[in-house]
Amino acid sequence: MKLFGWKPREGARPALSRGGSGPAVGDWPRSYEAQVREAYLGNAIAQRAVKLVVAGIGSAPLVASDPRLVALARMRSGGQMLVETVAAQLLLHGNAYVQVLRDAEGGAAELYALRPERITVEADAGGWPVAYRYKVGERVARLHADAVRPEVIHLKSFHPVDDHYGLGCLGAAAGAVAIHNAAARWNKALLDNAARPSGALVYDPGDGSTLSTDQFDRLKGELEASFAGSGNAGRPMLLEGGLTWQALSLSPAEMDFAGTKAAAAREIALAFGVPPMLLGLPGDNTYANYREANRALWRLTVLPLAHAVLDGIAQGLRGWFEGAALSIDLDRVPALVEDRAALWTMVGAAEFLSADEKRAMLGVVAS
Repeated sequence: MKLFGWKPREGARPALSRGGSGPAVGDWPRSYEAQVREAYLGNAIAQRAVKLVVAGIGSAPLVASDPRLVALARMRSGGQMLVETVAAQLLLHGNAYVQVLRDAEGGAAELYALRPERITVEADAGGWPVAYRYKVGERVARLHADAVRPEVIHLKSFHPVDDHYGLGCLGAAAGAVAIHNAAARWNKALLDNAARPSGALVYDPGDGSTLSTDQFDRLKGELEASFAGSGNAGRPMLLEGGLTWQALSLSPAEMDFAGTKAAAAREIALAFGVPPMLLGLPGDNTYANYREANRALWRLTVLPLAHAVLDGIAQGLRGWFEGAALSIDLDRVPALVEDRAALWTMVGAAEFLSADEKRAMLGVVAS
């Protein structure tokens, strides 16, 4: 069929952009490594949210078209758990790269997750990836992106303005992480100062005179040496020469850092798709109970991410395993027992369905 006199070539592909990320804005860290240090390494809410998701995926029972696929997915390579590592990278960075290590006969022997911030996509004239450059220090390895038996399996989440790289959750959570960490530092500073700001020394000799520069510097030095810091909290102070102590306090607005911190924590949980109730955040009663929140975590976050990871790995291995398929065995997931029981009851009560149709709906393969 011709369209306006032009006949498309068989297998023709559209051109891709070689980079569409816009300029970064904001006062918080924008590089991946800096965001990881602020969020995953330095923030308890973000770290726990990520661990809840990836631990669920890593511990889920797997079912595959070939038992060797499960063995590859469960095998530790370099000490790392493949499925958990890939899921964490895809969640945080938006990209995950799985290197296929081959044996002497060219078969898939091991799978190893490469760090995504070290990978650069090498594109052809049309913008399509032909290789991946993995750089560690001064060493650079070029891994081919073969369509049938690739050296690297690239998994990525959706990025609206970039054709080569996916978009992770760290960027969206960076602002909330910065606020949450700043509130924690503010709280720490308050505790270091006995949970109240320092007061003021008022000099009022009665004759209108003021302290000389030498007197002011000596008094300031004595205060810093003898009364500043948590170690000197409650230490009595001896005042003389017209000096009086006037205590200061924080206003209710200044003390509202706790509410700001809680709101930032809920926003962090939202960015990673974790119900705040599962992170122990106060004041969040969106879900009726903990069990319902856990089911929501699995349905809305864990299963979609697990499908992206497992299906992507299986598709990349189809050059070695024909018709490769890898997925979670939903019948053996404890968090989904009630959902599966309801489905079995509903299908079992459908008298208009045959036994084979019921098995098909439940995903049971007839022996």
